[in-house]
Amino acid sequence: MDIRPIHTESDYHATLKAISALMEIDPDPGTPEGDRLDILVTLAQAYETKHHPISAPDPVEAIKFRMEQSGLTVKDLEPIIGKRNRVYEVLNRKRPLTLSMIRRLHQSLGISAEVLISPTGAR
Repeated sequence: MDIRPIHTESDYHATLKAISALMEIDPDPGTPEGDRLDILVTLAQAYETKHHPISAPDPVEAIKFRMEQSGLTVKDLEPIIGKRNRVYEVLNRKRPLTLSMIRRLHQSLGISAEVLISPTGAR
């Protein structure tokens, strides 16, 4: 089993190719192929964490995504955020989320509080 650390993008892509090939044969855990797959996936995850980190989503984008995902309308957010104009102000980045809004959004929609407290970017 010739497994090496991933140092470059080229190494990374070769590792992904090897992972894909192993996934095709779907090896059983504990077999040499299964162990190789586990090791390669761990190496790829470590490389991705270091070189391709995923940042937290923008709070407003997270709210809009959850609305779309759940089929919610602005009216549905009124009990959580406030009157309709307040909801529009938040969704249009004219008004920041308050702590009580963040708590209600977290509890009602299951959006991570960590995402909701992050700074809102102008998109």
